[in-house]
Amino acid sequence: MLEEVERWLATRSWSVTDRPLPRLLAAKQRTGQTISVVLPALNEEETVGDIVTVIRHDLMERVPLVDEIVVVDSGSTDRTSEVAAAAGARVVHRDAILPRVPAVPGKGEVLWRSLLVTGGDIVCFIDADLRDFSADFVSGIVGPLLTDPEVALVKAMYDRPLAGAAGQGGRVTELMARPLLNMHWPQLAGFVQPLGGEYAARRSLLEQLPFPVGYGVELGMLVDALHLAGLDALAQVDVGVRKHRHQDGQALGRMAAAIYRTAQLRLARGHLIRPSLTQFERGEDGFEPRTYSVDTEERPPMVEIAEYAERRVA
Repeated sequence: MLEEVERWLATRSWSVTDRPLPRLLAAKQRTGQTISVVLPALNEEETVGDIVTVIRHDLMERVPLVDEIVVVDSGSTDRTSEVAAAAGARVVHRDAILPRVPAVPGKGEVLWRSLLVTGGDIVCFIDADLRDFSADFVSGIVGPLLTDPEVALVKAMYDRPLAGAAGQGGRVTELMARPLLNMHWPQLAGFVQPLGGEYAARRSLLEQLPFPVGYGVELGMLVDALHLAGLDALAQVDVGVRKHRHQDGQALGRMAAAIYRTAQLRLARGHLIRPSLTQFERGEDGFEPRTYSVDTEERPPMVEIAEYAERRVA
C-alpha cells in the first residue's frame, strides 16, 4: 500500500461513534449547512418505507439533523412511490425532472437528476433496498462534512454478509472494482466499500462531477472526485453492517461490465498501474488493511526456448 494511503487510512477513516449527534447538531447550527437525503428507488416497496420512517423519526423529528428526504422513483411498477410518500418522503418521478433531456435507465441517471430537486448543501445518497436500516448510515457519513470543511465526499464502510457468512457480500467490489482501483488509481486503495451506495458529498463537489448513468456511478464518482478535490478531501466512516437484497450472477456480470467500461473511459486521462491489491478484514480496532501482490509472470512461447528446440531436432 502506498504510504500516502496508509496515512489517509489513519486520518480519514472514522467510526460513526467518533461524532455523536450533539456534536453534529452543534456543527450544523454553527455552519448553517443543510442536508438532503436522496433514495434512488426502483420497485423497492418492501424496504423503502422503513428506511424513510427511520430517517424521519431519528434525524428529523427526534433531532433536527436532516432537512429533507427525497425518493426519486425511476419507473417502479409496484407501490414504491405510495409507500415512500406515506412514510413521509417527498417523491419525485425521474421523468418529471429535466424533461427536455430524455431519461435513460440507470441508477446514476437518477442520482444526477436528484441534484435538480434537492436543496441541501450536503447531499446524502442511500440505497432503497437496505434491511434493518439504522440512522447511523446517514449521521455517520454526513458527520465529517459537517465538522471538517476540508472533507468533500464521505463513503460508508461496513460488513456485507452473504447467506450468513460475514464479509462475503460485495462480490463485484472484490472481483472487479478493487483490482481496478488498486492497479490504476492506487490512491483509492484504502476505500473499504468503493461501490457502496451510501455516501454523502458537498453539493459544490457533486455539481462539478460527471455522472455515469448506470452501475459505474460510484466508481466514476470516486475517481473523478480524487482528480478534482484530492485524496484528503475524501473520507470513509464505519457504520457497522449492511443488509440488502443480493443480485444473481448475471446481474452482477452486467454490473461488472458497466464498472469496467466506466474505468476504461477514465483511463484515457492517464495510465497508472500498480500490481498489488489491498483488502480489508475486521480486527479488534476496526477494519485492517491487507496488501497482496497480484503481479503475474508470463512464460514465452515454448518454441522460443532453446531446450525445447533442441528436443524437437533430436
